[in-house]
Amino acid sequence: MKTNIATAEIAQPYAEALMSIAQSKNQTEGFGEDVRSLLNLLSDSEQLRNFFGNPFIPPEDKKAVISRIFGEGANTYLRNFLMLLVDRRRILLLEDICQQYLALLRQIKQTVLAEVISAVPLSEAQQQAVKEKVIAMTNAREVELDTKIDRDIIGGVIIKVGSQVIDASLRGQLRRLSLRLTSA
Repeated sequence: MKTNIATAEIAQPYAEALMSIAQSKNQTEGFGEDVRSLLNLLSDSEQLRNFFGNPFIPPEDKKAVISRIFGEGANTYLRNFLMLLVDRRRILLLEDICQQYLALLRQIKQTVLAEVISAVPLSEAQQQAVKEKVIAMTNAREVELDTKIDRDIIGGVIIKVGSQVIDASLRGQLRRLSLRLTSA
């Protein structure tokens, strides 16, 4: 399901409720790790996304899958929260709720999310250099990188932080050079 304003408005209270539970148990970061794992699982499995989004699958079956995914030793509060989402028929908003939770967690920790697009995977030193650049730009305490590979940018990186975009890619430089040449 595509994120839009309506789903964001519906997902926000659930994310805030999950954050409230995490804060009351003093486990905001632990919940964050579980939510990241859940998001990775959902992004890797279209079949699981379709299963949760299908209104014709009985809630008991969805709950059984959640129990199987989380097992007995997992975070019971998060598992119960997911069961509540099934009962309220909001499980199809799970990705949006998880994204909202992570945004709340970043806000609490004064962490900035930076989307980094590069032609090849970045080394640890390059990732650290990007983090330092973003910290200098935003005055944040920490930076969380969301790295993506796009071979079309040829080389360099594109860094997106909120509405700011730093295009240091070869494709971007070639585009700017082309614009200068055609306007001259």
